[in-house]
Parts: sequence; structure tokens; C-alpha cells
Amino acid sequence: MMCFDMLLGKSSASACYGYEDEGTMIAAAREGIYNNGGACGQMYKITCTGATNAGVTQPCTGASVTVKVVDLCPSPGCQGTFDLSQEAFSTIANINAGKVDIDCTP
Repeated sequence: MMCFDMLLGKSSASACYGYEDEGTMIAAAREGIYNNGGACGQMYKITCTGATNAGVTQPCTGASVTVKVVDLCPSPGCQGTFDLSQEAFSTIANINAGKVDIDCTP
């Protein structure tokens, strides 16, 4: 299983599209997936599969969301596979969870 953190918002330009508006169902990908920009524009279907901490024991909504990779989530700050926009995260999980296990498919 993979994990991801919630992306609460960006005030700076994205690594893929600068300041272009790419909508709200967006994500930043960790370096391995980002692949030096090769993942820019790729779509991933994300589904919450469970909790990663004791904060929210059943965070999943049961829904899936398709997100577009628009940015890099660099280490060491990136603690997961994807950082999702607040809108995308809240579609699949309780926003208070902050981080959940996921299944993702391109």
C-alpha cells in the first residue's frame, strides 16, 4: 500500500505548469513518480484503503478520485507517494486524517 499526505494549498508556482490553473483535482508526486517531470499531466485514480495513524480510525469515504500530477513533492518534506489538493483528499477521506493508505493506478 502507498501513503499520501494532504496538500493544503500552494501559493507558489507548480513544477509542471507554473501559475496556470489546472483545476482542483490535482496532486504533487514524490520524486520517484515525478521522474524529472515525466509524470506531469499524468492522471492517477486514488482510493483510500485505510488509516495510517490513531487520529481517525476509519477515514475512508469509499469514493475514488482521479487527480492530475501538476507538481513535485520533494524529500525530505514529502512523507508519502502523493500530496493531494484539499478537494481531492476530502473526496476519498476525512480531512482530519491528514494521511491515509491508498491504492493508486495510472
